[in-house]
Formats: sequence, structure tokens, C-alpha cells
Amino acid sequence: MSFITVDQEKCNQDGICVAECPTHIIRMDSKEDYPTPTPDFNDVCLKCGHCVAVCPTGALSLDWLSPKDCNSIKQELIVTPEQAEQFLCGRRSIRVFKEKRVPRTILEKLLEIACCAPSAKNQQPWHWVVVQEPAEVRRLAGMVIDWMRMIIQNSPEAAEAMGFTRAVVSWDEGYERICRGAPHVIVAHADKDWGFGSEDCTLALSLLDLYATSIGLGACWGGYFYKAVNAYAPLSKALGLPSDHLAFGAIMVGYPKFKYQRIPIRNRPRATWK
Repeated sequence: MSFITVDQEKCNQDGICVAECPTHIIRMDSKEDYPTPTPDFNDVCLKCGHCVAVCPTGALSLDWLSPKDCNSIKQELIVTPEQAEQFLCGRRSIRVFKEKRVPRTILEKLLEIACCAPSAKNQQPWHWVVVQEPAEVRRLAGMVIDWMRMIIQNSPEAAEAMGFTRAVVSWDEGYERICRGAPHVIVAHADKDWGFGSEDCTLALSLLDLYATSIGLGACWGGYFYKAVNAYAPLSKALGLPSDHLAFGAIMVGYPKFKYQRIPIRNRPRATWK
């Protein structure tokens, strides 16, 4: 099997695919040659698709990916720096939601975009649990409170430092601080032995968060929730996580009840320049 197919009528032999390959498994021995795979191509290829995506003429195909399989970059959709700045700086953590469910098709789109995130060695290790029913979100939030009560009883100082006492008091008073009344919660989990699970899932959740904002949804990272998933077996079991997986993040999703009008000031970057 050749693994790489090159349309020689389209290929201009510019070597871009060779230069761009992150594992250096495409070669051109001279400017007169066409790209070919190295002997270890199949063992080392990350299946990132860079070589197909970067080719300016669409000449290169892999045995699993061709230019026709890929969406083209539309220049008219590229955002300006000013648009990007307002969008990124204007993104808010939403903690007050409408009592309105997000259609499943939109939730599926969120996951689709999230799975475009970068990951170490292109492992794409993330798995997802989507809690669709608002009543189930509320029930699971109650399980987080149960876990917090245990910590308060066994380690009151640690519980106080982590804000558990306040969260439990609020729950007892009818104010839900765990999932903030969001209609949906999405949990990212991965094999606990994968060394980059935290980074990879965080990147994927960040894309989900930003895309949700772009389509008028609100999102907020659920720190209490995902910490409880890993620490409280009944909650992990309720979510159906495999025993060899850990949760690496959770995010609440819904329609924001209010619209923000301004961008607050943030601290200046704390950077050391070398």
C-alpha cells in the first residue's frame, strides 16, 4: 500500500507537504521528485491531515483522506483581528439561564466543533456524556451536594476553603450553585492513563465553550461538578463513566437569560520576557 497518492498533473513539487509534516514521514529527494512516504509512514503517521490540508493545488491524497473530503477555507468567513478581539474578550461565564432546552441537534454540533481541538499526538482522547434532561441535571447536582456534605463532615477546614459550606447552605436555601439551573451539562472524560487527558479535554471544552457563545448559547465551566465525578463513585456511576476513565472537565450549557453590554477590565499580563 502506498499510503500517499499524488496527482502529478496538479502537484507543483513545492515541498510544502514535506515541510509541514510534523513527523517528517513525507520526503522529496530532489526538486524533480514527487512526495513519497517514508518506510515507517504507516507506523508513525498521526493522521492529522496536515499534508492534505496545506497542499495549495489539492494534489495530495492519503489512503484515508482526500481533498474532496475536506471543507475548503472560505476567505470571506475569516474574522478580522477586531472581530476576534471583541468576541474573545466579550465571552462571559453564564450562570443565569432561561428555562429553555437546547435542541439535541445543536448539542451535537457543539460536540462536533469541540472534536476539532488539537490534542497530543492527535489522539483525540475525549469521550462525552451529555446530560440532556434538566431534571437529571438537578438530580446529579444533588449528588454533588451529597459529596460536599461528606467532605464538610470529614474535613471541615478543607471544605470551607473550597467553598463547599457556602454551596451546601445555598442548596438548602433553594439556590443551586452547582449547575446554576442550566438545562444541560456536558462532561469530557478520557482514559486515566493517557498523560495529556487534562490538556486535551480542556482544549476541546474551550472550543465547545467559544462556539456555544458564537451561536447565542451561554456556557460555564462546572468545577464542582467534574471534581465530584472523580471523587464520588456514585456520581461517576450515575454518569456511566468507564472505571478506567477520569472526568477532565464539565460545562453547563443553555440559553443566557441576560445579555451583556460591556467588557470588564482584566489584569494586565504578568510576563517575564527573556
